[in-house]
Amino acid sequence: MNTPRMARLAAALTVALAFGAQAEDVKKPSQPEINYQAGTSPLATEPMYQSSNPKAPPMTQAEFDKARKIYFERCAGCHGVLRKGATGKPLTPDITLSKGTDYLKVFIAYGSPAGMPNWMTSGEMSEADVDLMARYIQQDPPTPPEFGMEQMKSTWKVIVPPEKRPTKKLNNYNIANIFSTTLRDSGEVALIDGDTKQIINIVKTGYAVHISRLSASGRYLFVIGRDAKINMIDLWMEKPDNVAEIRVGLEARSVDTSKYKGYEDKLAIAGSYWPPQYTIMKGDTLEPLKIVSTRGMTVDKQEYHPEPRVASIVASHFKPEFVVNVKETGKTLLVDYSDINALKTTEIGTARFLHDGGLDSTQRYFMVAANQSNKIAAVDLKEGKLAALIDVGKIPHPGRGANFIHSKFGPVWSTGHLGDDSISLIGTDPVHHKAQAWKVVETIKSQGGGSLFIKSHPKSTHLYVDNPLNPDPAISRSVAVYDIKNLTKGFTVLPIAEWTGIKDGGAMRVVQPEYNKAGDEVWFAVWSAKDKQSAIVVVDDKTLKLKAVIKDPRLITPTGHFNVFNTQHDIY
Repeated sequence: MNTPRMARLAAALTVALAFGAQAEDVKKPSQPEINYQAGTSPLATEPMYQSSNPKAPPMTQAEFDKARKIYFERCAGCHGVLRKGATGKPLTPDITLSKGTDYLKVFIAYGSPAGMPNWMTSGEMSEADVDLMARYIQQDPPTPPEFGMEQMKSTWKVIVPPEKRPTKKLNNYNIANIFSTTLRDSGEVALIDGDTKQIINIVKTGYAVHISRLSASGRYLFVIGRDAKINMIDLWMEKPDNVAEIRVGLEARSVDTSKYKGYEDKLAIAGSYWPPQYTIMKGDTLEPLKIVSTRGMTVDKQEYHPEPRVASIVASHFKPEFVVNVKETGKTLLVDYSDINALKTTEIGTARFLHDGGLDSTQRYFMVAANQSNKIAAVDLKEGKLAALIDVGKIPHPGRGANFIHSKFGPVWSTGHLGDDSISLIGTDPVHHKAQAWKVVETIKSQGGGSLFIKSHPKSTHLYVDNPLNPDPAISRSVAVYDIKNLTKGFTVLPIAEWTGIKDGGAMRVVQPEYNKAGDEVWFAVWSAKDKQSAIVVVDDKTLKLKAVIKDPRLITPTGHFNVFNTQHDIY
């Protein structure tokens, strides 16, 4: 045993843990938070230049490349692409070099009360990996390449030009009730007939499609992968398939199309994680027209941030505007697309770490989660200003949220949370329920943390909440259902994964409740590993009984799914 070395490590551990405990007045992150933040980034496979810092511990090119891959798979979500900090602390050489390798190894291996996961003791990294990462974060951060108009146009393909597309619907599908289901690890989406429960087509897309969005007319389906590839699918074709595609960066999450009267189907927009920017495109071909950077000052400290990621985008129904939410700077941008050559942008300071959200029942107010700030921002899309910042539970993650009429407080919008077991119900009617508007009017308990999606429907009396990132399999494999008319009685648990009948499905996490067009069925993805069987489970909303199980070897890692009609009309 190397006694001096062990003594140094012990001393470093004492200092590191003491420093971590004092660094922030926060508790160690829960397992759902760790699962959520450690998502793989497509940047892990991008070649990057290794800068040699003479003060840093030596690394071979092979070591550097391996460490860079680990960083973008496990660490970039918290600490940022350039290691300048996002929801986690900065890890740039001006900070890390003075700490030293032993200190950093302890931090990485054991974590800290300030929020660092215990990567080695949890089994996620080996001792050799920890040593590698401790040396890597003392190097100069590699910068991924930029992605401008020239790069975008080199990826742009019009597979079927507009003039060669159908002039009328050529199939007999009830297009409004089609579901677009993400097949995460196979780089595809499954188009499923909501009436017959049969797969219409498996369409090749980018990696890990994040969302599906519809054109205002409901004809075109747009999906965007984490690798920033957008696919445009024509639902009028005999067999709906790709008609155009483009990459708008190296990593992305959001896409939408123009919905304001007179601009239907005219434009599309996508936001990128890297480079931090958004791109406006032609709505019928995806031809890129304008790229706008989101780099700038943070809303709180007014400090420059080099990589503010575009987290979510929605299209306003009140004006010809896209609502662009910029994560790290905490700004909601209302982008007027009526003249993209003279672009006008209203910048609204909301809160840092903006993520996902949806419209209220009137579609006037956009409710967006600032997840690491534990707030919901209500943005008035008619007046173009912030209506309120509302404190909620720990790490809100609503998806698009859920609107319903509360028996006491009137219209509410609701969110679940990644970091705790609460569900926050927020009043959204400043006219008839002014006293309750923009306040948490009620908090109810869910099964636990790790929730990603919450859902209801105007024709339903139920509220559904998933918990796919909860570490307890009994919770992650089921959903909680509430009676909207009697929330105080608690929830009913539906054993969704068990209902599939799959015996060896691995994790089988149940994710994203989604209603059909009629609002009388709720669909759930049962998300298993790539080499395990997955399924879609359909529940009768009236009886809460199993209605159908869709199994097919082509359903590989199904996660999000989106009903055409509800997504087209922002019904949730």
